[in-house]
Amino acid sequence: MIQTAAIIPVFIAFFVSAVLGPVIIPILNRLKMDQTERDFGVKSHLAKNGTPTMGGTMILLAVTVTSLIFIWKYPKIGPVLFLTLAFGMIGFVDDYLKVVKKRSDGLFPKQKMAFQIVVTAVFCAYLVNIPGMSLDLRLPFTGGVMWHIGFWAYPLLFIAVIGTVNGVNFTDGLDGLASSVTIVVALFFTIASVILEARTAPIPAAVMGALMGFLIWNAYPARVFMGDTGSLALGGFVAGMAYILQMPLYILLVGLIYLIEVLSVMIQVAYFKYTKKKYGEGRRIFKMTPIHHHFELSGWSETKVVAVFTIVTALLALLALLAI
Repeated sequence: MIQTAAIIPVFIAFFVSAVLGPVIIPILNRLKMDQTERDFGVKSHLAKNGTPTMGGTMILLAVTVTSLIFIWKYPKIGPVLFLTLAFGMIGFVDDYLKVVKKRSDGLFPKQKMAFQIVVTAVFCAYLVNIPGMSLDLRLPFTGGVMWHIGFWAYPLLFIAVIGTVNGVNFTDGLDGLASSVTIVVALFFTIASVILEARTAPIPAAVMGALMGFLIWNAYPARVFMGDTGSLALGGFVAGMAYILQMPLYILLVGLIYLIEVLSVMIQVAYFKYTKKKYGEGRRIFKMTPIHHHFELSGWSETKVVAVFTIVTALLALLALLAI
């Protein structure tokens, strides 16, 4: 029933996540799992030094507990839960190396990419080999027309999954930003699951509830950050839901904020290298990337950036629902 699959998980996950706050935050403080803001970043963020990170464990626990309650009746949520937890574990290791082992960049880029490729390959193998799963793409605004692209579906999957994961990771730079945007994305996938009768609603509903509970502690001024543990996990969730529903093209709509965050970094780096090579000094298009920092340095408050990005995502989610 719709109320069981799409509503009850919200309340369960919200309760678990909200209750975990007073338990996990003091533990993170005692273990000195503190965020360290870089001196060359936004100066106002230096006040965030000492705020505990790795709060994504609250989200993962809430989503996992809730999903396990429903997975027996809704087995299709299994691969989405796998992708969420697997990327969450990569983020956990990255956070651990940063805050405990004091390795400034956490996992080396090649290590992180290798782990992400392996996890994505396992997910791809599942979609290819399990009956009822497919890499065909649902085309927006066509009334449900499916597009079979053959071999190209494989590289597209790796680009979509890894790109989405890192897009969410880049979005996690302001108090409540990644949480607020992804609540809207999770709501979209919950409604889409019901519309398509896909029997996957419990997990996006659980993510929505978990993030609502987490926002109690993560909204400005944040008492805890999700860290890569949370942001990579959320990226895995978004990509996993998109592929289980055969809707990766819809990420371009509902996940446009993630895409813009990634593109802003890529454009900034490419332009800086190009101008340094041509003119002898690197130049920048944006004041700072990811692009949410550009708006901060342009005079927007953190709360305004979060509000605007969330509103934009809500409007795009409505458009994506029309596209179904």
